[in-house]
Amino acid sequence: MQLTKKGHACIRLEKHGRVLVIDPGGFSEPDAAVGAEALLVTHEHPDHFAEDRLRAALEANPEAAVWTLGSVAGQLGAAFPGRVHTVGHGDAFTAAGFEVEVHGELHAVIHPDIPRVTNVGYLLDGSVFHPGDALTVPGRPVDTLMLPVHAPWNKVGEIIDYVREVAPRQAVDVHDGLLADRARPIYDRMLGPDGPGVAGAEHHRIAPGGTIAV
Repeated sequence: MQLTKKGHACIRLEKHGRVLVIDPGGFSEPDAAVGAEALLVTHEHPDHFAEDRLRAALEANPEAAVWTLGSVAGQLGAAFPGRVHTVGHGDAFTAAGFEVEVHGELHAVIHPDIPRVTNVGYLLDGSVFHPGDALTVPGRPVDTLMLPVHAPWNKVGEIIDYVREVAPRQAVDVHDGLLADRARPIYDRMLGPDGPGVAGAEHHRIAPGGTIAV
């Protein structure tokens, strides 16, 4: 499949001419979801869920559908009956030709005083895992881990340990919309061969619009 990095936490996957998009939020491009047949949303925070991005995709393609958790589905379902599906941890389904498994239940802790929202991650074709805003370990081998490299709820030591625990072949940065350009070489070094070590995983940073084969 072809993986295209979009803005912040959004990725676009294409296989046999069919397109699936995860987390077209407010920091991603206005047309990030347009052309997708399947849209997956990990949680309700606006950098992952932007209603206008999803509406644009659903209105452009009458066959397009959304899979997400209840808090997001409740905001879309009435406008698009039968096209918004609620999922949770342990579910499995097929969307746009991709086999999808759902892993995880809660957003990472930002601060004990801030209530945790629900959050799910998606494993696609047993190969590519996008955890949303959590350090969920799917409990099975992962080839490509979409790595939430910078967020109010994490620090680089936790990210290094997360890559070690998941042990993917490669880790590709997402959730990087707030990371300053001058900080990127620091993260690249920490997650690369000159850093503490991430269990042999290759680390990649792709500019928005860039594409790799996975």
